[in-house]
Amino acid sequence: MRTLITLFLVAVLAVGGWLAWLVYAPVTPPANTSLLMHSGYSTRRIAAELRKAGVIRSEIAFRFWHLLHPKPSLKAGEYRFERAASLPQVYGRIARGDIYFHVVTIPEGYTMFDIAKAMQDAGLGSAADFLHIAETQTQLISDLAPEATSLEGYLFPNTYQFTRAESLEEMAAAMVHQFRQVAQEIGLNAGLTSDVPKVVTMASIVEKETAAPEERPLVASVYYNRLAQNMALDADPTVIYAELLAGTYQGSLHHDDLAVNSPYNTYRFPGLPPGPIGNPGRSSLEAAMHPDSTKFLYFVSDGNAHHRFARSLEEHNRNVAAYRRALGIR
Repeated sequence: MRTLITLFLVAVLAVGGWLAWLVYAPVTPPANTSLLMHSGYSTRRIAAELRKAGVIRSEIAFRFWHLLHPKPSLKAGEYRFERAASLPQVYGRIARGDIYFHVVTIPEGYTMFDIAKAMQDAGLGSAADFLHIAETQTQLISDLAPEATSLEGYLFPNTYQFTRAESLEEMAAAMVHQFRQVAQEIGLNAGLTSDVPKVVTMASIVEKETAAPEERPLVASVYYNRLAQNMALDADPTVIYAELLAGTYQGSLHHDDLAVNSPYNTYRFPGLPPGPIGNPGRSSLEAAMHPDSTKFLYFVSDGNAHHRFARSLEEHNRNVAAYRRALGIR
């Protein structure tokens, strides 16, 4: 009898030790393990996904632990497991909704093509899929820009935190929402709805022309002055954008490119291009809304990240000559 009792106790201790090992012994998952738990996943499905990925040892133990802790609901989202953790620690993360966010930074002036690549590089979806959304989901801005053919100009530059549980459509909508917030703060959409596309288009050109915030109202004044005198804008960034749309841009602009047959080519077609050529930041939007009052019609780089402005072609030619001398060009 004592032998049977001893064997029983040993068996109980062995089973208890095994269960404790299943539950409390940390598991080291494979490097950079990520799991996406979709809304509607059952506890059984979540346990199976965790076990398959090598995050926990036992599906049954996970489900049993859930039965013992029925109050917290398991949260959908993407989870990244990068270090050893016990089953209760893994369970606690999913119960808290400790989801993983992908951080993606959209600099000022990025085009929708640049943003699509940034989203892909951040692991949030394919560039082609995001670009398709940017080119088709114009209902997101139809009240501001009813003639818009894409979301270009309205995907506001910022640092965003997204999870793969969100759709690319939701991510694009978040960027448009950020644009709307900034537009409201600076008064862009306050009684100026019909001017929004014009302002955003001008701001996108200004954004591309200078990285110096203090120069942006000056650059805006040049282009508004040209429009007032029915002069061609002659803005190189618009030609680059025309070639981006056509898929022909080779990374640099050449003289022959200035003849490209596109309404975005402001060397060939007068007035503003049909829409924005990038996504401007706040200071460029403000510059387009409130340009400096000048008589400048020209500007050229000074070789030190700023520009020289001129009222006449003769003055401009002198500035160009000075720029060429600074670069050692004859």
